[in-house]
Amino acid sequence: MTKKDKIKIFEDSTIRTVWDSDNEKWYISIVDVISVLTESANPQVYWRV
Repeated sequence: MTKKDKIKIFEDSTIRTVWDSDNEKWYISIVDVISVLTESANPQVYWRV
């Protein structure tokens, strides 16, 4: 895992991120963000529904 590919901590929760150096873009796990923002017990289902 490099400096650009690591887990971010937000309000005691983890958000997975990856830096794409070819396109110079961050990719962030939307399910992790949903989990933090909604405090959902199952964020994968929240995203699908």
